[in-house]
Amino acid sequence: MKTNSSNSLLTVPTGPLKISELPPSRVGTSSESIHLSLVIPTYKERDNIKNVVRILSQLLDESIPGNYELIVVDDDSPDRTWEIAESLTTEYPQLRVMRRQQERGLSSAVIRGWQVGTGSVLGVIDGDLQHPPEVLMELLRSVEQGADLAVASRHVEGGGVSSWSVIRRLLSRGAQLLGLVILPGVLGRVSDPMSGYFMVRRSAIANATLNPVGYKILLEVIGRGNVGEVAEVGYVFCERKEGESKVTWKQYIDYIHHLVRLRLSTGRVGRLSRKVNFPFGRFLRFGLVGFSGVFVDMGVLYLLSDPTTLAWQLTRSKIIAGEIAILNNFLWNDAWTFADVSARQQEWHQRLKRFLKFNAICLGGLVLNVLILNLVFNFLIPNRYIANFIAIAIATIWNFWINLKLSWRVTDVK
Repeated sequence: MKTNSSNSLLTVPTGPLKISELPPSRVGTSSESIHLSLVIPTYKERDNIKNVVRILSQLLDESIPGNYELIVVDDDSPDRTWEIAESLTTEYPQLRVMRRQQERGLSSAVIRGWQVGTGSVLGVIDGDLQHPPEVLMELLRSVEQGADLAVASRHVEGGGVSSWSVIRRLLSRGAQLLGLVILPGVLGRVSDPMSGYFMVRRSAIANATLNPVGYKILLEVIGRGNVGEVAEVGYVFCERKEGESKVTWKQYIDYIHHLVRLRLSTGRVGRLSRKVNFPFGRFLRFGLVGFSGVFVDMGVLYLLSDPTTLAWQLTRSKIIAGEIAILNNFLWNDAWTFADVSARQQEWHQRLKRFLKFNAICLGGLVLNVLILNLVFNFLIPNRYIANFIAIAIATIWNFWINLKLSWRVTDVK
């Protein structure tokens, strides 16, 4: 187990991102569980954290006094948000604080907070006051009235955004429509799939291994949990008053990645993958990356070997084209195909080690590729591009399987 530097900080859970059915007991309390565990994930929120804790504590003390806990999970903010939060625990006894130093990411921070939470209802709210706290009680009432999941939505009656640009509004709606196309069984259940403000019964997600991508965890809760009735409460998304916005293009890319991964893991492909113990979803991503490498490879091969360009010798041209394609493929695979592993191995020497392994394995594949290219070109199909495509396809299978076992090994993550 990873421990924090201060004795008053929560111990950071390790292992799978899974919520236990029975909540962990709280040391120093007479009751083993409470009603609501509300997680506040933070990163560089020292200007907001005091107000957030004060407002939420006042609201919940009036509604469910002593029957809740606020759990701040901070990703080791350079502005020491976790330290400010920890200093508030004497004034707010329901406040608990976790400082994560080995992991990063809003979604995993929420799950780690839920793992130490003892509530029968688990919730999440932003630490920047963009989620209006008064909506909390409406969400909680929805759960108490029978909902397994209560989502604060910008796209139902009473919802909206305060001052978004036209582009951001279009992106939000576009993300919703894309989700309905890729994953209708999940996205069709909520109007605001990118909401980060909701509550869920512990029993609805207990024992489900969650594997979120990027900033949005709601997709995982619906897609992998046992969620029956869903309720939605309208809210107006407010612009932050302090601190910096963390919305970037990467969040939308992560969202699409998440949709595709859930589609693969929960559909027929996912069931077949588990049955035969082969990572079809990861192989598909590897194949798509390899497909991008085909264009790089073909383009460089044309520039070097075509009689109308440099007219270099075929084998030499192929070696250079293949090496450039290898670099392209490594960068994409590290950022996408094996992102769950590389995210926990972010030191430069770890990345260099992965690249050297990947390069060595793909160079072996390149030798195989060159042999097949010449064999097909000289004896079967006298077309350099068709022969090259066949060689790439065979080498791709080799590259995926060996890299899976050697370059991005989950067992290497410490």
